[in-house]
Amino acid sequence: MAMTIFLVGFMGCGKTTLGEALARVMRLPFIDLDDYIAHKMGMSSVQQIFATAGEAAFRRAECDALREVAVAGAVVATGGGTPCQAGNMELMNECGVTVWLTTSPGVITRRLLIPEQRAKRPLLNGLTDAEVGRLVREKLKAREPYYSRATLWFDSTDIETAEATLATASLLAARLGRVALVGNDGTAGL
Repeated sequence: MAMTIFLVGFMGCGKTTLGEALARVMRLPFIDLDDYIAHKMGMSSVQQIFATAGEAAFRRAECDALREVAVAGAVVATGGGTPCQAGNMELMNECGVTVWLTTSPGVITRRLLIPEQRAKRPLLNGLTDAEVGRLVREKLKAREPYYSRATLWFDSTDIETAEATLATASLLAARLGRVALVGNDGTAGL
């Protein structure tokens, strides 16, 4: 059975963009956890879930969905807050390999200020550009203790073009291959 690879990190770090490319390179299915949750709840987006059911309902559905996909043998792009919910990092580390996609707060802010990216993010509703930057810095700092429990940390800065994304995904796939050889727990793997 193929391992499940969980991509974790702050919104805008590239979990979906890099995850789709990584899945192609590794010939694994790709699951965007937010899209999976929206589909299961019969809604079109996370924004709709937040607006109609609230963040608490979304977080409960997120935990349930994570348990469902944990053994999928896929590349899973988690939501930015997924690792921060009780037991989620432990579950992901037990069921697969977790990868924290890192990049600077400035890069994340620049990506989130792109109108189509901003529109998809309920936490950014009504914020000025300066407030988005402050939110990124503050929430990233608060979430680092969760993200830092990932098996592997990987720089996701260079995904601005299709060619760069593919090259970055290939590099990550090579690093993941070495993790699989050693094993998630540090022992010799298959």
